Amino acid sequence: MRALKLGHAVLKVRSLETSVPFYRDALGLTEVARHSGRMVFFSCGENHHDLALLEIGTQAAPPVANQIGLYHLAFKVGDSLDELRVCRDHLAAHGVELAGQSDHRVSQSLYCHDPDGILIELYVDADPALWRNDPGAVAHIGALKL
Repeated sequence: MRALKLGHAVLKVRSLETSVPFYRDALGLTEVARHSGRMVFFSCGENHHDLALLEIGTQAAPPVANQIGLYHLAFKVGDSLDELRVCRDHLAAHGVELAGQSDHRVSQSLYCHDPDGILIELYVDADPALWRNDPGAVAHIGALKL
């Protein structure tokens, strides 16, 4: 047995009322279903759902930096720096502040936080030959200037 691909992720959030607009409007995911008033399912377009949000209430503690668990969630937004610039401008138009940007050699990324403080990476891929020819290239983190 071997896993074929990552199928979806489920994030615990304080409030669907604040989280749904971020994932739907700022990130552009398509809402496909709701369940029991506590869950919302989203698709990037190819799968029945790629992400679900589970509301756990406003009393929930924020993510803790030095705790086991999710570090960040990444969404591919294209294959060119121009598409990454469009993404940056779209986020700004939705009031989403950037938390950083990086050149990973195999990809270039913008970072922001969702309403609950979960780190989100939005990236474009570079030429796949970079990591196919040198798998170690995936471990690169450098400055990115857009």
